[in-house]
Amino acid sequence: MENWAEKDLKYIWHPCSQMKDYEELKPSVIERGEGVYLYDVEGKKYLDVISSWWCNLLGHCNPHISEELKKQAGELEHVIFANFTHKQAIRLCERLSKILPEGLCKFNFTDNGSSAIEAAMKVSFQYHEQTGNPQKTRFMALSEAYHGETIGALSVGDCDLYTKLYKPILMDIVRVQGPDCYRCPYGKNRETCKCECFEKAEETFAKYGSETAAMLVEPLLQGSAGMKIYPPLYLKKLRELCDKYNVHLIADEIATGYGRTGKMFAFEHAGVSPDIMCLSKGLTGGYMPMAVFVTTQKIYDAFYDDYNTGKAFMHSHTYSGNPLACSCANAVLDLLEDGKILERARENAVYFNKIIKEKFLLHKNVGEVRHIGLINAIELVKNKETKEPFDGKLRTGYQIYKKALKRGVILRPLGDVIYFNPPLIIERKDMDYAVEVAFDCMTEVLG
Repeated sequence: MENWAEKDLKYIWHPCSQMKDYEELKPSVIERGEGVYLYDVEGKKYLDVISSWWCNLLGHCNPHISEELKKQAGELEHVIFANFTHKQAIRLCERLSKILPEGLCKFNFTDNGSSAIEAAMKVSFQYHEQTGNPQKTRFMALSEAYHGETIGALSVGDCDLYTKLYKPILMDIVRVQGPDCYRCPYGKNRETCKCECFEKAEETFAKYGSETAAMLVEPLLQGSAGMKIYPPLYLKKLRELCDKYNVHLIADEIATGYGRTGKMFAFEHAGVSPDIMCLSKGLTGGYMPMAVFVTTQKIYDAFYDDYNTGKAFMHSHTYSGNPLACSCANAVLDLLEDGKILERARENAVYFNKIIKEKFLLHKNVGEVRHIGLINAIELVKNKETKEPFDGKLRTGYQIYKKALKRGVILRPLGDVIYFNPPLIIERKDMDYAVEVAFDCMTEVLG
């Protein structure tokens, strides 16, 4: 019998991994998937409560998405998207334009989330250059933000784990001190506050707004920061501030879009619209790499002119508008359009959060349980009263992850934040099992 794990280690350099860890914890070789479960070559099954890096929206090997992908593969696999188009892309944009926040109507395709962020930043910069504001050359983003791994996207990020080493080659970003609702310096509660912390954004805009092209934000949920959740009011205030200073508001909905926060798009909670929205992950249900940024007619019009004026947006990706990916994206909308899956997910979200709180909140090392939609995060701390975190060198979350993996639950904590971000179709029995295993493994590690 072939040793696939050893072959993997001979050739493959895995993402976001210290490969030396794999000497002890060999990679699980997955052979197939079904619903919320993955199965390895030895027949062991794993409950995927992190949606394979948050992209698997409707379960592995969803029959409808798989069938639509097969059908498309027999008709057209790809075509250059410059001066050519195809029905799947046209249909996708038409359908999305009807459900996106108001004003978002022009679509530009890329092939991954980081690239969509980069393209959005370039569009914003070029827009200001072409509309009489060449001084607007900088970008703002929140503290502890995460927006991707390419140089521009990494620059607007602020998680040291990803950015610290590369700071000498990153762009000079204006950093806004963002909301920290668990350790609120104002002593407020995210459920009832008036976003007193927003004064930090006002101070930053007053100083740098005139030279800033765009503000990037993960709406309501800062994922890689540890699933940090903040109130919708913050987005409303940010919309007003961006309008005041003629700064574009770029919504990174790559992780928050497609029902993850209980609504189709996180910005819906705030009742306002961004100038540019970036989508990926759930866009194709986790089937194919694809991303888009969507913008307004006003921004689009600033690029519309005779070719020799040089105003075109000269940005391209080989796989822009890929028909296979578009077919998956349309299949996702087929499944979501009657609202039943989202409605059921909202009902299950109440149950999920209830059982997590009942199980975890009283533990001596659980500082906070926070949630939005089906996403739940459990922040582990050394001292519950002072909110002092564990020493990162202990890798407490990683120790819990390893134990859960043995019992067939994929957790992959963010530092010492255990989180659940399952497919929207997860059943309550699987929620029960995931919570039971996570709690047992936490108590094994922490007592």
